[in-house]
Amino acid sequence: MSFRSQKKGTVEPLSECVRQALTSYFEQLDGHNAANVYHMVLTEMEHPMLETVMTHTEGNQTRASEILGISRSTLRKNWPTTNSINGDLEHQVLTFL
Repeated sequence: MSFRSQKKGTVEPLSECVRQALTSYFEQLDGHNAANVYHMVLTEMEHPMLETVMTHTEGNQTRASEILGISRSTLRKNWPTTNSINGDLEHQVLTFL
């Protein structure tokens, strides 16, 4: 799967974006040890992915779970009601009722 990059309209696979982010992360460590990278990457990717899909579906959990390929209950577990879509907390809470 490819995505249009912010740089010069190029198309890069999502995996390349992750690779570049991790390379930059390791460079910024400047010799310090890294720990729990797997958990860090999954955590860093999950929230924006869920947020973007929930925004795309205007908070519709059924549509979002279909797009993500997960059950609605898994989506609810991973997307707590304290999150908001475009700052609209009330809309997000009502979506989960």
